Amino acid sequence: MKKYVAEFIGTFTLVLFGCGAAVVAGQQIGVLGISFAFGFALIAMAYGIGPISGCHINPAVSLGVFTAGRMSAADLIGYIISQILGAIAAAALLLLIVKGKVSGYDACASGLGQNGWGVGYLGEYRFGAAALFELVATFLFIVVILGSTQEQAPSQLAGLAIGITLVVIHIFGIQITGVSVNPARSIGPALFVGGQALSQLWLFLFFPSLAGILAGLMFRSKLLEK
Repeated sequence: MKKYVAEFIGTFTLVLFGCGAAVVAGQQIGVLGISFAFGFALIAMAYGIGPISGCHINPAVSLGVFTAGRMSAADLIGYIISQILGAIAAAALLLLIVKGKVSGYDACASGLGQNGWGVGYLGEYRFGAAALFELVATFLFIVVILGSTQEQAPSQLAGLAIGITLVVIHIFGIQITGVSVNPARSIGPALFVGGQALSQLWLFLFFPSLAGILAGLMFRSKLLEK
């Protein structure tokens, strides 16, 4: 149970501070600021809960770890449930906070840090570009995670390497999809925004999950395993 509580708290932190930075301070801090918010939140949790659960805080990562043969099916299910619940709780709290503005806040109109693509969404990239980015970015992200946490890797630096990778991914991809590489991170905001965010959610469930499985297979086959 400690592992599941840790995953809930870790995912909650990532979504609250990452999406919160985009919603509350996005115009002031820009792409770089939002990117560092996500990356720093991950680094903090990597050292805060990493010794307990490994700090997956991402269903795609858990799928990669499971596929690589490093966790049980029971833990996989528990991790994913905890991660999704953590993301939903964070999105709910973020909505509660931003609704505290004197002028009010309409999440459907102004957003909640949700992912998306197409006309009207950030850089207005087409579906193909969004799908390709999420697949490749998530794959490389999980390769870094699995590689830096394998035996004989300098484990004390793993959290830093993983967090920096997430920063770089956000710098590159925010204008494309808002950057998911994490199904739980996408589920939380989309549930409260609804509309297009909810109808496009499947992309951010399918492609990051597929990438996680592919990365896991690379290590299970010993192609990238030390």
